[in-house]
Amino acid sequence: MLISLLNGTELHNPNDLIFSGAATIVFYFTVYSFLGWLLENSYNFLIFRKFFKPNFFWGPFKPMYGFAPVLLICFITKNTHWSLVVFLCFFIPTFVEYISGYLLKKFFNRQWWDYSNIPLHLNGHICLPFSLCWIFLSFICLKWIHPGIVILYGIVGPFWNWIWPTVCLYFLAELLLAIKRYSPEGLFPGEETNTIQ
Repeated sequence: MLISLLNGTELHNPNDLIFSGAATIVFYFTVYSFLGWLLENSYNFLIFRKFFKPNFFWGPFKPMYGFAPVLLICFITKNTHWSLVVFLCFFIPTFVEYISGYLLKKFFNRQWWDYSNIPLHLNGHICLPFSLCWIFLSFICLKWIHPGIVILYGIVGPFWNWIWPTVCLYFLAELLLAIKRYSPEGLFPGEETNTIQ
């Protein structure tokens, strides 16, 4: 069934991604970071009955979920063989999740998620069951969500071209504030070290 779905898939990899440049990439990154925030908090609500989950950023954005779809739409075209689509839908989100977890642990000595109690995990940053979930979530994103995001960008594009530099500054400010908030005392003397519950 998955193979027949993939064979009939017309994945939207807009050729103008390179030509319209950073504005398009920032738009996709912003939308998917927000959708990732919604997904994680909705999952947290279903499992723990608590919507808000600790977040690296203060605002409603999860950068990990912004990077993975942007990379997927850059590497997958409508002519990509279905087997490569499946592999990339597995590998790219898993790779982004592992690198994110590794860097957060290395620089801030904390984990925002921990798969240590799940079988087939690697350092608690990734695990096979969730990586398999990424295949289906990535395919849903490419097949049904991204075409709508492309249409949305076509509608708001003229307005977005005016505000996207401000959005970049917002993300830069979020990053700097998060680094200051979560850095060990050695990096910012006098700051208390926060712990994630």
